[in-house]
Amino acid sequence: LVLFEDATPGVAPPPRKTTEPPPPRLGRSQRKSQIGFLQRELAASREYMQSIIQELEAANEELQSANEEILSSNEELQSTNEELDTAKEELQSTNEELNTVNEELHGRNEELSRVNSDLVNLLGSVQIAIVIVSADLRIRRFTPMAEKVLNLIPGDLDRLIGHIKPNIEGANLEQLITECIETISPVEREVQDRQGRWYSLRIRPYRSVENRIDGAVLALFDIDAPKRHEESARLAIAFAESVVHSAAEPMAVVDHDLRLRSASARFAELFGMSGDGVRGRALNDLVRGGRAVDQLSQLLTQAPGAAISLDLPIVGSKPMAFEVRQHRGIDGPESRLLVLTAAGGRGRAAN
Repeated sequence: LVLFEDATPGVAPPPRKTTEPPPPRLGRSQRKSQIGFLQRELAASREYMQSIIQELEAANEELQSANEEILSSNEELQSTNEELDTAKEELQSTNEELNTVNEELHGRNEELSRVNSDLVNLLGSVQIAIVIVSADLRIRRFTPMAEKVLNLIPGDLDRLIGHIKPNIEGANLEQLITECIETISPVEREVQDRQGRWYSLRIRPYRSVENRIDGAVLALFDIDAPKRHEESARLAIAFAESVVHSAAEPMAVVDHDLRLRSASARFAELFGMSGDGVRGRALNDLVRGGRAVDQLSQLLTQAPGAAISLDLPIVGSKPMAFEVRQHRGIDGPESRLLVLTAAGGRGRAAN
C-alpha cells in the first residue's frame, strides 16, 4: 500500500515512536537449523499436497465412472420402465381375456349342472336297471332299479364291478364288460336272478364326446313275461304237434303261406313220405294242380275263421275231401294256422 500525504514545507515529519523491542538477532547455526526445518516442512507439505492432488484426481475419475454408470443405469431404467408399461398393457389384455374365459366357464358350469341334473332325473325315472362303468371297471352311475336287480347301494359308487355280488345267476359281469370294451362290440345274454326271473342283459361300449371308448353301459331288461309266454307257446306247439302226429286220420297244420308246419303219419302216407318229409313243403307242391289251392286261399279271404270243405286231388284221379279250419297263429294278429282234417274215412287213393 502506498500513501501520499501533503507535506508541510520546511517541517520534517515527527519520528515514529515504536514500543516493540527489536527482534533478537539469531546466530548463524540457529538460522541454518531454522531454514532446514522450514525446508523439511515445505517438502512434507509438497508431498502431502501431491498426494491430495492424486487422490482428488482418482476420486474425480471414480466420480466420472460412477456418473457414466448412473447414466447407463438411467437408460436401463427407462428401458425397463417402457417394458413394464408394455407388460402392464399385456396384463390388462390378458386380464380381459381371463374375464371372458371366466364368463364362458361359468356358463359351461351352469350348462353342465343342468345336464347333470337332467341325467340324474332321467336315470331316477327310468324303470330299467342301468349301470355305467368306467374304463377301469369302476361303477360311475346306476338307476334305482339296478339297486334291486344287481344288489347295489349308494356306497358302491366308484367301486370295482367285480367286487359286488349281483342278484344274477351265471353271469360274470366283469368278464363280459371287459370283452365289450376290448372288442368294441355289444354283448347280449339272457340271464336269471335268484328268484328265477328272466332278464335280457345288454352291454354297450360307452363313447365319450371325443368318440373315445371310456367304459361300458350295462342294462337289464325284464323279459320274464314274454319269456314265460314263449315257453308256454313252445310247450303248446309241442303238444299240438304231438296231437297231430298221433292222429289216426290224415291231418296237417298249414301256416298263412300255405306251407305245412306239421302233419300226421296218415297224411304223410298219402304222398309216400314221412312226417318230417312233408314239413316245410308248400301245399302247391303236394297237390296236383294249383286250382284247388287258389280256391282255398280265396275262400279263406272271403270267410276268415269259417270251416271250409275242400276236395284236394292228392294222388291219382281220386280226390280227398278235407275240412279246413282257420285259427289265429302265435306269431301275431296277422298270422294264421289252417288245420286240414280228412272229412271221409281212411280210404286211400289208388296209385
